[in-house]
Amino acid sequence: MPVIDTLVAVIPMLGLLIIVHELGHFLVAKACGVRVLKFAIGFGSPIGFGRFRAHWERGGTEYVIGWIPLGGFVRMLGEAMPGDDLVELGVPADARPDEFLDGKSVWQKLAIVFAGPAMNLLLPIVCLVGILWVGFPRPAAIVGSVEAGSPAEIAGLAVGDRIVALDGERVEWWDEVVLPLRERSEPGSAQLEIERAGERRALEVAVATQKTRDPFGAVVDAGWIGISNRRQAALLGVPDAESPANRAGLRSGDLVVAVGETEIEDWEGLRAAQAAAVADARSAGREHVVWTVERAVAAASPPAPAGEDALPALPAPPAPPAPEPEKREIALPLESGLDELGLMPATILVGYVTPDKPAARAGLAANDLVLFVDGKAVGSFESFVSLVQTSGGRELEITYSRAGQIGTVHLAAQEEMVPGPYAIEGQEEKVYQIGLGAAVSTLPGAIGEQKVRNPLESIPRAAEMAWGMTSDYLEGLGKLFTGEVGTDKLAGPIGIARIARKSLDQGWLDYLSMMMVISINLGFLNLLPIPILDGGQAVLYSIEGIKRSPLSARTREIATSVGFAVILLLMGRAFWNDLTPFWLRFVDWLSNGAS
Repeated sequence: MPVIDTLVAVIPMLGLLIIVHELGHFLVAKACGVRVLKFAIGFGSPIGFGRFRAHWERGGTEYVIGWIPLGGFVRMLGEAMPGDDLVELGVPADARPDEFLDGKSVWQKLAIVFAGPAMNLLLPIVCLVGILWVGFPRPAAIVGSVEAGSPAEIAGLAVGDRIVALDGERVEWWDEVVLPLRERSEPGSAQLEIERAGERRALEVAVATQKTRDPFGAVVDAGWIGISNRRQAALLGVPDAESPANRAGLRSGDLVVAVGETEIEDWEGLRAAQAAAVADARSAGREHVVWTVERAVAAASPPAPAGEDALPALPAPPAPPAPEPEKREIALPLESGLDELGLMPATILVGYVTPDKPAARAGLAANDLVLFVDGKAVGSFESFVSLVQTSGGRELEITYSRAGQIGTVHLAAQEEMVPGPYAIEGQEEKVYQIGLGAAVSTLPGAIGEQKVRNPLESIPRAAEMAWGMTSDYLEGLGKLFTGEVGTDKLAGPIGIARIARKSLDQGWLDYLSMMMVISINLGFLNLLPIPILDGGQAVLYSIEGIKRSPLSARTREIATSVGFAVILLLMGRAFWNDLTPFWLRFVDWLSNGAS
């Protein structure tokens, strides 16, 4: 059941985050000699039934696990909390004067307050040390494909090159190459050290800029040299009807699976196998090289929808499986290379076109091979997507090949609401699209396993990785305060639960990554200078330290009320965001029912 699955995902995550936060307060309070009266995880009555409940006492502290896992608290002796004026608080008979919180120095109070957020910020480092100990897959810094005409191709980078240094800094993983390059918003150059066939060589590569969307949806200039870790599949583009490949019977979209007896996996494998097969054929006196290709078979069109006067429709039968592609053997002349045959990688081969969208209205169709956008060659589908999504709705000129004939269309992308990273309803994003999907033309590149078990190495590396996550969060938080990111992106408990469930569906690594992000979120959220949050308490303690006297009960009461109101507003907005999809669905149901 979806609800049970969601609870299974979110309760352990929130439980751990709350325990870590409150444990920070608890341990530092104990270290400062403050008596802890109650350590509670969750709210409400203790979990359990009858005499069997998650409630016990030890060392003068009451421990409770409540039914509502939306928070927790540590109650210390002498600590003022909301609602204290409504109940009579007793002081344990064995309490000593030095165990009261209000008798501690300002720095001790601040240490206790900051311990909770600090534990939330330390948790990602601990998790990452554990992940590095176990090991996880990570793309290696090996070039899988090079875009035609790109700065990388001009500089001489080739498929299979291992990048070992960028601007003098040693690199091992792909993101250590592309992320620093993307951060360059101005054209320049980069010094690469590569390893090819056991030899090392230095290359200077011009760094161009390409418009793209940042993680928050803003259009920015990013550095680009035209390389990818992913490999180009042996998916053929045949743009010219007069080419030897087209005359032999090859078509755009054909997938090469074998050259002679040699099985083909990717484009570079095809290039090498073709050269070897041509040499063998010439030495043997043969006039052709035989390729085996797979050609997709068009699926049957779905039945037309029933008219308005038709009887109520029965449940739709399951969709028939996609037909198996046809295998064909094609005899090719002894041309020495793929270029001479008139072939190119089908990097942007139209897989489908959505009806009533700009691409369909302009006349683009499945199996069209996109060649140019605004007169410039586009060497990857990723670059094509960036061009469309950052176009701002301006007119684009797309040149394509269909059955060997060249055509040109003009169209403008339109803004659409598309699913977010986890396809959660209510967390859609606005993106410019033309209603076109590409056939899968790339394959996974070289993958390594990062495993670091030496703590002297793993802890600094985990701290660096955690800082990267924290920097991304702080950037997003800053955009939220400046209005660049709307408050509709705030998620409440329901949203967090749905995110937890979706991340768990993706695997344990995604689940842990999301937990780390939420932990960082909680850490900084509690540092906000809002009374009743840790940051607000720190401000009050600091004021007391400056004025060298405690604040009056009335002042604390006012500050607490203001803080509580602010929290209610934030939580109200977050709950509204969580509930909006359900409300809209209910309104839609009412509207359809009424009609």
